[in-house]
Amino acid sequence: MGRLVNLVSALRRNPARPASVRTVANYRDCLLQIARRIAAEGRELRDLTPETAVDYLRTRTADLGQKALDMHRQSLQAMLVHVSRRLPEDERLAVVRSAKPRRTGGRAYRPEQIRMVAAAQNARNGLSTLIAHAAGLRAHELLTLARPGEQPPDRRPARPEKFAHRPGRDYTVIGKGGLVRVVRLPDHLADRLEERRREERARVTDRGIHYTSRYDVAGGTPWSVSFGSASKRALGWTAGAHGARHAYAQERMDELQRTLVRADALETVSQELGHFRPQITETYLR
Repeated sequence: MGRLVNLVSALRRNPARPASVRTVANYRDCLLQIARRIAAEGRELRDLTPETAVDYLRTRTADLGQKALDMHRQSLQAMLVHVSRRLPEDERLAVVRSAKPRRTGGRAYRPEQIRMVAAAQNARNGLSTLIAHAAGLRAHELLTLARPGEQPPDRRPARPEKFAHRPGRDYTVIGKGGLVRVVRLPDHLADRLEERRREERARVTDRGIHYTSRYDVAGGTPWSVSFGSASKRALGWTAGAHGARHAYAQERMDELQRTLVRADALETVSQELGHFRPQITETYLR
């Protein structure tokens, strides 16, 4: 545990590139998994070298997908650079390729499927599902919904077509890296959200990260778990709560391409989703 505390401190105070709270939490979770796994072999995190770290990654190629394997590699790399100092800052661990078959097919739900999932949840979780789909939110962003006047958005490029054909009310959320962006909800969902406005702000913790909650809506891991369970009950399968965000991206692309060329539509959707990189939007369209 001491290694993890040291890593958290080192990453947060790094003046060149301080890590976001969520990145630090992801690294910590990965290293906890690694520590438990190598403990069976009588080893600890402090025993790892760059060579044995890569050996560990190779033992996980059959059960971890590429994204998870990359996160484990980045976590080990951060520990070896910032804590044990066994890896120079200008060096990187070798990339190890996953042997786990890639999931085929997209993750996006159809609008009627989203409604079926929401109907299979309790009222609080169901409202969050409808909001996440309507605004393309990540799970933790539901916990950060606020009016723009009380949580002003960061200045970022914005195409004039942003939120075109989507009337409603604007809110802001805090996304990856602490970016505050504008999202838009249709009036009927905004009305339901305002009915759940808290009289006083509350502190909500999800995966070790603290959020200021202004609305009594579900979010984070509890909502994600509820979504998955409800999807299995209603549809017989689940693509995960992130599938609601995929659905938003695909629906917006269909809407915008009626008047925009594909490249401009991609840029617009990337701004609405808050990652500002059209190439990432492509992954939502599979």
